[in-house]
Amino acid sequence: MNNKNNNLLKKFDTPFRSIPFENIKQEDFKPAIEEAIKEAKQEIKQIVDSTDPPNFVNTIVALEAAGKKLNIISSVFFNLNSAETNDYLQNLAQEISPMLAEYANDIIFNEKLFEKIKIVYDTTLKSKLSQEEVRLLDKTYKDFSKNGALLSEKGKQRLREISNELAILSVKFGQNVLKETNDYFLPVSHEKDLEGIPESIREMARKEAEKRNLEGWVFTLQFPSYVPFLKYAKNRELRKEIYTASMQKAFKENEFNNEAIIHRIVELRKEKAELLGFQNYADLILQERMAYAPKLVFDFLLDLLEKAKPFAEKEVKELEKLAAKEGITEIQPYDHAYYAEKLREEKFSFSEEELKPYFPLNQVLNAAFDAANKLYGLSFTERTDIQKYHPEVTVYEVLNSKERHQALLYTDFHPREGKRAGAWMTSYKGQYKTLNENIRPHISIVCNFSRPNGEIPSLLTFSEVTTLFHEFGHALHGILADTAFESLSGTNVYWDFVELPSQFMENYVYEKEFLKTFAKHYETGEILEEEKISKIVASSNFMQGYQTLRQIGLGLLDMAYHTNEFKSEDSVENFEKEQIKKTQLYPHVDKTCISTSFSHIFQGGYAAGYYSYKWAEVLDADAFDFFRDTGIFNNETAGKFETLLSKGGTEDPMELYIAFRGRKPQPEALLKRAGLLNQNGKNIF
Repeated sequence: MNNKNNNLLKKFDTPFRSIPFENIKQEDFKPAIEEAIKEAKQEIKQIVDSTDPPNFVNTIVALEAAGKKLNIISSVFFNLNSAETNDYLQNLAQEISPMLAEYANDIIFNEKLFEKIKIVYDTTLKSKLSQEEVRLLDKTYKDFSKNGALLSEKGKQRLREISNELAILSVKFGQNVLKETNDYFLPVSHEKDLEGIPESIREMARKEAEKRNLEGWVFTLQFPSYVPFLKYAKNRELRKEIYTASMQKAFKENEFNNEAIIHRIVELRKEKAELLGFQNYADLILQERMAYAPKLVFDFLLDLLEKAKPFAEKEVKELEKLAAKEGITEIQPYDHAYYAEKLREEKFSFSEEELKPYFPLNQVLNAAFDAANKLYGLSFTERTDIQKYHPEVTVYEVLNSKERHQALLYTDFHPREGKRAGAWMTSYKGQYKTLNENIRPHISIVCNFSRPNGEIPSLLTFSEVTTLFHEFGHALHGILADTAFESLSGTNVYWDFVELPSQFMENYVYEKEFLKTFAKHYETGEILEEEKISKIVASSNFMQGYQTLRQIGLGLLDMAYHTNEFKSEDSVENFEKEQIKKTQLYPHVDKTCISTSFSHIFQGGYAAGYYSYKWAEVLDADAFDFFRDTGIFNNETAGKFETLLSKGGTEDPMELYIAFRGRKPQPEALLKRAGLLNQNGKNIF
């Protein structure tokens, strides 16, 4: 192919050098990545071949600057493979992933390059560097040493093979989950089987059936269809059917089964850790975490389990009483959402469904924008002159308090066959500084909310309102980035610190006065009545014991996979049951499994890191307590938090937090917020 016509390799002649999505052909990706790898290798060669004595600028900074074009092209490719994929891109991902793994290994295993890095690391007076420069120097040296630069030739070769295979397996794992999610649907022919399901959800299901040329109604495993079905459908057998289907994703006896992939990923990660001198993969990963050792993670999770379990058991007993009234003697996992919603209605006199008209998507998004404006002076303006990868995407230019360009924000909110489940924030271009310019980031948030239906806009459940604020918190971490080096910018922080900005923003949706500014009926503009708003606030820790146990269970499962507990002869289902049994309050449904679709740890970056959601909850609860004390939009407090966000990974996260808060975080804030303060526990920080 003639690369002169490859739009990924041309200079982006677009506003803010944004990605020219509409000019990119999918056939452009492989040759563009091959060419960008070639260019990046040449940039590395220039560093290695230089006859000047190695120093911080000509070695560390030069290495940081190498491969910028490759970073952007590969970001575009993998982001599209998550948000707008097809068979071609999925097959290509299996070719490109090992190419990039090989390129990364070529750098790590370049002995002359590492020799120069080591000289700079050993001889540079750190007092002559800025704090951020010291951080980059340390990070660069550690990245090389912990990824195999010190290995023998034989060890390096084996690590290359492991990296390449892991790259392919990770992609395949995600493809199998997506395929299984898309392939399943539950047809419903009789209206009596829809009892309990709200009209708006029925209408969505009717349209899904219409789309498939079927009579009646169709429910799928996509979040806006699956969750309401479990929550509202009175037909228990159908609830069981769709729940079982969800819990059997990539666990059935077919070509998309992920069990063998899990075995192989865990085996390879263990081998990699041992090759690098660690007892297990968790030891390797936790080197650069606030929780720096597996014991600390286990202590944290088990301490929280001890505090939360009595509350969770009490919550489930309440659900059992409700179920008993309907003749159910043993409540099952597929009953939980149904009876929890009934209990919510009984306790707080509202259902998620009746609140939805007060939370149209655009209204909620504007509320998030408003919060960012009050906190940090940011404003968001839609730009129609910037290319998008799908018509449903909206692009906003973000301006700072001085009305200068701060970032681009892409939003993509509805499910599609080519989009993986869940919600996430990512970036297409990172933030960094050159001698003359502060390169601003291009950030994206992707969710799976229900679509508009005729004249009815997309209406969010309250939990989806929370999801949007969560992802927007991640986006703000990227948008406010202000560092010299891209690898330390924005969300490039310790993994158990990265959820602080996102979970912090969730607190705002439970603030009464702020809720009143945007909880308005989409047709009448009427503000949600005071009593309901009070009940939403009061419900903030509803089922918190149960939810806490669920997160702890997933955290323990993740750690078990990555601390050599999983043996080659173990069945995935039995291993999972054993590892999470302390956190389980319902009987196990036979032939179901979370692990085979646990994309966070087998496809994403949360391996030996899923605990970080709960860890960061301690941070966010403590941080928001500070805002409550001073005012939730207090300028001085917001300024301190903006500094924390803007510094990315340029400082140790605990030092950043102490600079913001004036002290270390206190776990009591989380326990108080979750209503779990009955028991005393040691401070794990």
